[in-house]
Amino acid sequence: MSVVTRIPPSPTGRLHVGTARTALFNYLFARHAGGTIVFRSEDTDRTRSKKEYEDEIIAGLEWLGLSWDSFSRQSERTDRYRELLAKIIGEGKAYISKEPGKENPDTTVEIVRLKNPGTDVTFTDLIRGDITFHTGELGDFVIARSAEDALYHFAVAVDDMDAGVTHVIRGEDHISNTARQILIQEALGAPRPAYAHLPLIVDEKRAKLSKRSGATSIMDYRDEGILPEALVNYLVLLGWSPGDDREDFSLAELVQTFSLDGVQKSSAAWNRDKLLSVNQHWMRALSDDAFLTHLNPGEGRLTSLTARAVPLLKERAKTFKEAREILDGELSCLFNAPPLDLVKLTLKEPADRQGLTKTALESLLEALKALPEGLSAEAVKEALMPLADAEEARGKGGRGAVLWPLRYALSGQERSPDPFTLISILGPAEAISRVESAIAILT
Repeated sequence: MSVVTRIPPSPTGRLHVGTARTALFNYLFARHAGGTIVFRSEDTDRTRSKKEYEDEIIAGLEWLGLSWDSFSRQSERTDRYRELLAKIIGEGKAYISKEPGKENPDTTVEIVRLKNPGTDVTFTDLIRGDITFHTGELGDFVIARSAEDALYHFAVAVDDMDAGVTHVIRGEDHISNTARQILIQEALGAPRPAYAHLPLIVDEKRAKLSKRSGATSIMDYRDEGILPEALVNYLVLLGWSPGDDREDFSLAELVQTFSLDGVQKSSAAWNRDKLLSVNQHWMRALSDDAFLTHLNPGEGRLTSLTARAVPLLKERAKTFKEAREILDGELSCLFNAPPLDLVKLTLKEPADRQGLTKTALESLLEALKALPEGLSAEAVKEALMPLADAEEARGKGGRGAVLWPLRYALSGQERSPDPFTLISILGPAEAISRVESAIAILT
């Protein structure tokens, strides 16, 4: 049997993490089995469904790297629903019921109800085992607003039948829908697909995800600077395990590895810190050129200085938004010589050793003039640290009396990377110019 799964989002809102994870699991299961994926836009809710939501869902899933083999919209299949509604009404498996209207009880509407045999329905969930419903509690439930207007459950059963869907993989909040859909399948004479209901995603307090706790749009994560590889890697770990301690997977590796046997029954907790950790792993795995492409720091900012700062950004940033903020914040000194404040420049100068800051900077200046271009931060430290160590040995002022004015002269900031890293990125020539400016202020 060839596997057929479906990705069936409702375009009534933006693409959120639950929908994306369900789509991912359907994708992985089908691709692992060499099967087929059906994308179905379930837009039966004519009031809330919008084309812009559908476009975002498609764009978001494609950004994650997912693909499918066919596309359909329920709104374009109304003739097929009418045909099959008429068929089961004619066979006596459903009937038209004249009832007071919900919106206006003074009017009479003709809805379609399924004749419910009131039997027990048992299906085998591939994750949870056998589940039994007594369908008598459902009564003769409504399957269409009229013989011309099918409702969600009927449309889903027809679509799954026509597409030859073999596996329905969806969230556990749909378990209660399964009995209704099985009864409709039986009325249609449709084969029953296999079911697998995924654990819900909850927040760290085991409550339903809110926008504040993680249920924002996938596109918001993209705009924040989360890599698609990282989000796929993190989403698959929400409710699935490979059976060992491994956590880092590319999409291609997941296609090879994924199995429903690894899906857990209990709910999966969203953890933003874990997501950021996974994202940092994938950011660090990028080449420096690829990192710069994702960074996209803006017109005039993609300079050799930015390129030399990439190792520092990889070390500190967990998203590309954060990397851009670091460039605009503590690393803004890379692009322009900073204004200096005399009080801050002499902050670490002992009261009884006035002039120490100037003397220290003059000694550092001579050492800088001896440095070649292209040195690593470690090599710069090896060349300059003896001057700080010598001051430490004198007892008053210590290393801070040397390293603080050097750091401040280079960055103009109270918080910045260490001076050796700054010199490595800026180069000796620019570092010399900035230290000379600091000495001029002191003079």
